[in-house]
Amino acid sequence: MGEKNTDELEKVLQSTHIKNFDAYCREHVGSPMYEEFPVYMKNIFNEKNLTQQLVFLRADIPERYGYKLLSGEKRTRQRDVILRICYAAEMSLAQTQRALKKYEMPELYAKLSRDALLMIIFNERPGDIIEVNEILKEHGMETLRTSGVQN
Repeated sequence: MGEKNTDELEKVLQSTHIKNFDAYCREHVGSPMYEEFPVYMKNIFNEKNLTQQLVFLRADIPERYGYKLLSGEKRTRQRDVILRICYAAEMSLAQTQRALKKYEMPELYAKLSRDALLMIIFNERPGDIIEVNEILKEHGMETLRTSGVQN
């Protein structure tokens, strides 16, 4: 039957009774479209034949911290950390938006200057994280943070 989009699922929910909630979850929430962030990221890494170690190195994120984020052991409120990981994993803009959503973070928003520039960067892939930060600086924008409190 294939995956249903949100509108289709909302129509299904209109006729779903509370007693059928568990069946709904088994059928729809457990599908690959709704997998958890760590599973989604590991699948992307496998698809692209990337090791977590390489991604963290490219993202300029401490390896131990990265592993904890992907295992779900640790959470971050820094969207930039997730963006770094996505960029380092060569993820498309659509894959990145989905990863942000799965991590329960705001997706990149075209009406915000920095987000718009990041969207262009994800589409054009100009280079590594250092080059991404240079582009952000050139346009007077805050660079992608790594972790912790930064000014």
